[in-house]
Amino acid sequence: MADEQQNKESMKEAIETLNQIVGSSSTPKTIKKSITDLIADLNNDEYSLSVRAANTISLLDDVTQDPNMPSYVRTQLWQAVSKLESIRE
Repeated sequence: MADEQQNKESMKEAIETLNQIVGSSSTPKTIKKSITDLIADLNNDEYSLSVRAANTISLLDDVTQDPNMPSYVRTQLWQAVSKLESIRE
């Protein structure tokens, strides 16, 4: 199943991007906490990949609205959203 493999690869890349944001010393603590929670949700196998991706996209949209967020972090979050949007059933 090539599609399933592509979905898993997209999920992995999105999680790696989110981990980079959390690991950055210039990311505000409140944003790190939100993203850490989202990473945990993405790794939870209770729901399908597409459901986890859709839920995370919705929550990341809220996170990107934070006025305290540096612009380059917002750009990285959009990159993660782009990867998650490529996940299909």
